[in-house]
Amino acid sequence: MWIVKIGGSLTASKHLRAWLAALAGRHDVVVVPGGGPFADQVRRVQRAMGFDNATAHELALLAMEQYGRALCALQPGLTPAASLSEIRALAYCGLTPVWLPYALTMAEPDLPRTWDLTSDSLAGWLGEQLQAQALVLIKVAPLRPGPVALDTLIRNAIVDPLLESFTDSGRLPVYLLGDADAPALDDLLAGRPGRAVIAQGQSPERPAV
Repeated sequence: MWIVKIGGSLTASKHLRAWLAALAGRHDVVVVPGGGPFADQVRRVQRAMGFDNATAHELALLAMEQYGRALCALQPGLTPAASLSEIRALAYCGLTPVWLPYALTMAEPDLPRTWDLTSDSLAGWLGEQLQAQALVLIKVAPLRPGPVALDTLIRNAIVDPLLESFTDSGRLPVYLLGDADAPALDDLLAGRPGRAVIAQGQSPERPAV
């Protein structure tokens, strides 16, 4: 099983539908939605009202669920799932689960309740729970295929600062694809990285972005 996180930034991408079509009906993939404009609204309301970060975190989880349900509404074959058992059952039936993170993550007291914990790290955390083969992050960002140090991706704000700790320091491989790279998904899942960025713990000779 692979975890594929669809960034909220793809909301405005002309390639979003291609990604949803590429993912729908795959039994070997779990989709993790970003927060997108729904999470942006939480940030705006927090600034206006002044509530604490723990509350903002809860609302951001619900923002991910809103984005996830919107993705399911756009593409047959994508189905919302809140629990690990629901995810496994849907995959067994040949449907692609779209994770609704609120219930599982709020039941985990050790997860940080801050803005530093984004859907990137939550996707990594889910991958650990499911013992997934790898994590794929779909981003609207200038990416160059090949190996890249994870700390470089963090420094360039491509991934969140907690991602490494939620991928067990390399046990869960992390790949990145751009929003126009949906045709490359099949090759990546078949073990041919092609256009994928491969996140690594050690700095490579060339820069990431």
